[in-house]
Amino acid sequence: MITMQVEIGCVKAATDVIGDKWTPQLLRFFLSSEVVRFCQLQELVGGINPRTLSARLLALEDKGIIRKLHSQTSSRCEYELTPKGKSLMPIIRDMEAWSSQYA
Repeated sequence: MITMQVEIGCVKAATDVIGDKWTPQLLRFFLSSEVVRFCQLQELVGGINPRTLSARLLALEDKGIIRKLHSQTSSRCEYELTPKGKSLMPIIRDMEAWSSQYA
């Protein structure tokens, strides 16, 4: 019985990070780019409200998945994956492969 609770807790922890509508879609763009700009994400995802995008990015920052980069020469908002975020990429790749095969 305890083993089942631990397994459920592990899945819950992962879904707390990537279990909403937008987060996996946002994270997939980090598969091909190390640094992604706010406006790129908004354009690539399509249909996401800027406030929702800001909220999702802030939540990912708070959870240690991405890091906001502050440029001295530009006013652009750029983001990169942290090591914790990079460890999620195999899951995102698997989700992409599953979607390609079954969706």
